[in-house]
Amino acid sequence: MRKGRSMAGVSLVELVSVTAIVLVLAAVTIPVGQTMYQRQKEIELRQALRTMREAIDRFQQDVETFPGIRQNVLNTVNEDGYPEELEWLYEGVDIGDAAGTRIKYLRRLPIDPMTGKREWGTRSSRDQPGSLFSDGVNIFDVYSLSEATSLDGETKYAEW
Repeated sequence: MRKGRSMAGVSLVELVSVTAIVLVLAAVTIPVGQTMYQRQKEIELRQALRTMREAIDRFQQDVETFPGIRQNVLNTVNEDGYPEELEWLYEGVDIGDAAGTRIKYLRRLPIDPMTGKREWGTRSSRDQPGSLFSDGVNIFDVYSLSEATSLDGETKYAEW
């Protein structure tokens, strides 16, 4: 037969100390999780920009390969052969052959992970460096419309 009280259970001091430890661990992991989420969005932005820039470059190469694109699609002031609208990259352009062949460079316009929209800023090859507005003659480059600053704390996503 036992004497005294049973020792089963948890004391209040143990319960408070375990709760404090869990709260400290949670407070540390939340900022780490937010940073990881932001880093993932940055990786997605870099991939989307790379994909669109490669499509723009392929379009320009095909203008030289298929003269029908320059004759039938491009504006006469567009000497550089870059697309005049982003829609041409995913809607396709007629290469000017008898069969009416269209070439598409993207399946769809990627979503800007920073804004959550399928809207991108464009730069023309004729724009002045650092210009806020494009002349609309051709699209030489694309950038994010987000004004947020990247994880490095210095560059804006629009400068990528």
